[in-house]
Amino acid sequence: MSRVLVLLLINLFLISSAVFANDNIPDATLQIAREAEIKSAVQNPAKHIVRVGLGDSSFSRYDFEKAGIFADAQMQVFDNTELIFEVPAYKTINLKLSSDMFVLTYDNGEVIDQVKGPVRFVCNDGKLGVKNLKRVGAQAFYRGEIEITKYNKKIGRFHIVNVIDVEDYLKGVVPNEMPVYFGLEALKAQSVAARNYVLSPRTKAYDAFDVVDSVASQVYFGAGSEKEAGTRAVEETEGVVALYNWDLILAQYSSTAGGYTESFANVFSDPKSKVFPSVAKPYLIAKPDMLSQKPLTLEEDAAAFYKSKPDSYDMKSPYFRWQRSWTKDELQNALQSTLAAQSATGFVHPAFNKGGKLDEIVKLEVTRRGESGKIIEMEIVTKSQNYKVFKELVIRRLLTCNGKALPSANVVFEHKYDDDGNLLSVDAFGGGYGHGVGLSQYGAGFMATELKQPYEKILKHYYTDITLATKPVILSSAQRIITQNFYTKHKHAEIVLDNKYQLSHVLVNINGKEKDFELSKGFFKRVERIDISKFIKHGRNTITFYYPPEENENKGLRLFVELTGKDDDIF
Repeated sequence: MSRVLVLLLINLFLISSAVFANDNIPDATLQIAREAEIKSAVQNPAKHIVRVGLGDSSFSRYDFEKAGIFADAQMQVFDNTELIFEVPAYKTINLKLSSDMFVLTYDNGEVIDQVKGPVRFVCNDGKLGVKNLKRVGAQAFYRGEIEITKYNKKIGRFHIVNVIDVEDYLKGVVPNEMPVYFGLEALKAQSVAARNYVLSPRTKAYDAFDVVDSVASQVYFGAGSEKEAGTRAVEETEGVVALYNWDLILAQYSSTAGGYTESFANVFSDPKSKVFPSVAKPYLIAKPDMLSQKPLTLEEDAAAFYKSKPDSYDMKSPYFRWQRSWTKDELQNALQSTLAAQSATGFVHPAFNKGGKLDEIVKLEVTRRGESGKIIEMEIVTKSQNYKVFKELVIRRLLTCNGKALPSANVVFEHKYDDDGNLLSVDAFGGGYGHGVGLSQYGAGFMATELKQPYEKILKHYYTDITLATKPVILSSAQRIITQNFYTKHKHAEIVLDNKYQLSHVLVNINGKEKDFELSKGFFKRVERIDISKFIKHGRNTITFYYPPEENENKGLRLFVELTGKDDDIF
């Protein structure tokens, strides 16, 4: 028996996908192979890898003409998958492109090799650094690998990409996106939102990587910026994502909503067609912190709200309420300098051409607001021409004050005129910082520290009708074994299955316990829930799904683990 097991383990990668479909293999051998593969999957769950584009120290660009890579322990250097050489700790390898080849040199100029690339740097016992690249005022260090890959749009330039497990990536995101003093539960909410965001980003600006390391995606400063509270928050939400109707939600978040979040469609345009307002997302809808607050679509209601300080979850933010003022000349000069650039976005009609002369400003007129009072559409009225402006980010960048964009588009205007009707000045009264869609970070901090709310309730306040669960996967004859890790402290969980192809049962290993769950059949029983709470433990759990060995056809079984609560104190 042991001799057969050894032989099977040696050849596991060759037979693992085919063994279940071969009726000629003896049952005992089949069982051994299945157990060996399950054991391997449980002990070594597949990691979800993310590719992060690293910017320069000012985040102004993501392509380079030269770079130096080093590590704080022994480093291996690969030409794609081929190991070239090893380097001792803190010895820098410099790179540049010459005739489409990467030239690798030491600091003294000695040429080590010339390779086609991509060039990969691996440090299994430490962290990697990019020479002279700083984050939070110190040398940047990174977990995972660093990959140097050619930039296909510019000859002689390349990208620096951190290839890293998503959980390690999040440890370098969470404490940089949210202050750790906001509390553990707020940091957990941020962890789930950030996990969703990286697994399902709204846009992908580059082919070479999934996200960038700046506010254009999420702020990621690497391993050197990790903090204990942030790491704990990531670990205590491991594997947990927010779902809506089986799909990962687009977990938008911003600093301060101002007491009323806005619907996604009223803030973001379609990234491809540029249509605005965009298609609504039912989990990203406008919601006041105080549910008695009526919508702020009318000018007088928006003015009353943003000229006062009502009770709100993010009222401790320095940007909860703010004011800006312009003299007529200051406003005229600001618009003269910003209108052409914002016209280039396509959200100013008619477009104002660079070098043009803006006529005398008469007023700023809001023509449409969202439920939160956020400006969706406004007009810049001049003596000879009206300019329609759409989208909150365009409006914020258009109406600069002392060279800075408005904190948000949750703003009302007051105009002052002289006796002849000429504009003298404009005062702006606003609230919030950022786009105001989804989770408000200051609001999450208040809910965690002042209201003592768990992260689940924080997320379900800001994201409507979501489910907290593991990432949905498809179990099939093509992918027979899938392992997931997830963390929970409530010990309540259910497997949710979409049994479209009417499989009779599913095999599951939950924290080392083997279970064979029989599935119901019939069209009206396609989606099934299996309570696995009695097998769940406080903390980190491991669950492995494996496709029934007698099912040889390519039938998919879609499933995830939902974290559930038995009372309102949890969810």
